[in-house]
Amino acid sequence: MSTEHYTEVTNQSWGNRIGGSLKGILAGFFLFATSFPLLIWNEGRSVKQYRTLKEGAQTVVSVSADSINPNNAGKLVHIAGKADTESILEDFTFGISSNALKLRRIVEMYQWKEASERTKKKKIGGGTETTTTYTYHKVWSEHLIDSRKFKKTAEHQNPEAMPYTPEQQTAENVTVGAFTLPPSIVDKIDNFNRLPLKTDTPLPESLKGKVKQHNNRFYIGDNPAAPQIGDTRVTFEVAKPTAVSVIAGQINNTFEPYSTKAGGTIEMLQMGTLSAQSMMQQVEQSNKTLTWILRLVGFLIMLFGLILIFKPLSVLADVIPLLGTLVSAGATIIAFLSAAILSLVTIAIAWVIYRPILGIILVGIALILVLGIKAKIKSSKQSPKHSK
Repeated sequence: MSTEHYTEVTNQSWGNRIGGSLKGILAGFFLFATSFPLLIWNEGRSVKQYRTLKEGAQTVVSVSADSINPNNAGKLVHIAGKADTESILEDFTFGISSNALKLRRIVEMYQWKEASERTKKKKIGGGTETTTTYTYHKVWSEHLIDSRKFKKTAEHQNPEAMPYTPEQQTAENVTVGAFTLPPSIVDKIDNFNRLPLKTDTPLPESLKGKVKQHNNRFYIGDNPAAPQIGDTRVTFEVAKPTAVSVIAGQINNTFEPYSTKAGGTIEMLQMGTLSAQSMMQQVEQSNKTLTWILRLVGFLIMLFGLILIFKPLSVLADVIPLLGTLVSAGATIIAFLSAAILSLVTIAIAWVIYRPILGIILVGIALILVLGIKAKIKSSKQSPKHSK
């Protein structure tokens, strides 16, 4: 893989940096304000999902997929069996067909990709010198890379369009025993595997002479062993009939989202033969993971917002680089502690609304942290007096 480099050095005056940091305050306040509703919404979403799953676990009925029981109409049911279809899915462009639940075409093109790495050095007087190294290398990508935005455009030009588009086909009639799966559940099937290409399968007339098979793919280009910019490869994947487990509301011989008293809905499919309890546990674990991810996202948004708000202080102090570094470090620590405390308090308030006991505990922890920080600050202020 060939790699090319280009380095650019730019300078920014102290005045321009101050102006930029002042503009950044608005973005900082926006991020800071956005973090609060995100954290509160996430806690409400988490509790709603927890209660929905808890209610579902108590009401779900496991039934055989081999027959339809009209008495279960409107109930939350669980079935397990083979998702099957008689449909033959075809890609007419490449002459590919397969008995499958899904057939998808993956298109990749060989293109230039730009990456950049920046190092910034502070200068006496508050200015900065930034050295940016641009790296160009060739990659296979499913997405069109716009080379017009590159720093060095003339030497690294990509085609303006992909010769073929990615596509996915889905069988219209997918069944599990006597049940027919609705599209919303079929969409959740993702057991894709590479579709082997038959060497004796004739290519459509429109592709003869410009498409060849290589490494179980279709290749458009002169030499697969030495790809050039613009060369394209096309891969096919299929989701074959397979064992699945479903929990949803039964309606006649199919399913629909089941509405719970908690205000949520349940309509799930998981690959393999699983019990209703196992399925519920997996979804609950996913809910916990998502909750912690969004908590971290809310905290980071708040942190970055506060850093932007405090940024002018460090820029002002950068007249003397060492002083600016110290001020920046101090501002970052204050921003981190403030974001941690405010995030915890916000989550606690949300829990007071949704789960009062845990919410009160979190508020107590936050108060202890605040009091501890105040005591530490007071102690550090008094220590010089004692040294005298």
